[in-house]
Amino acid sequence: MAWGGKEALVEILKIDGEAKVIVSSGYSNDPIMANCKKHGFKAAISKPFLLADLQKVINTVLV
Repeated sequence: MAWGGKEALVEILKIDGEAKVIVSSGYSNDPIMANCKKHGFKAAISKPFLLADLQKVINTVLV
């Protein structure tokens, strides 16, 4: 069975309910990307991304 981000998030949160998970996708019309917090993610970043942009998102989530 192939997992998507939502299924992976459920399993991660079973292990650590306080995990700060960032979703990433190359599909700009993905509803999870548009409303990531509603789906349980802390932030989203679209692919492709630059390392500097990923660092900004990580820093935002860790604050």
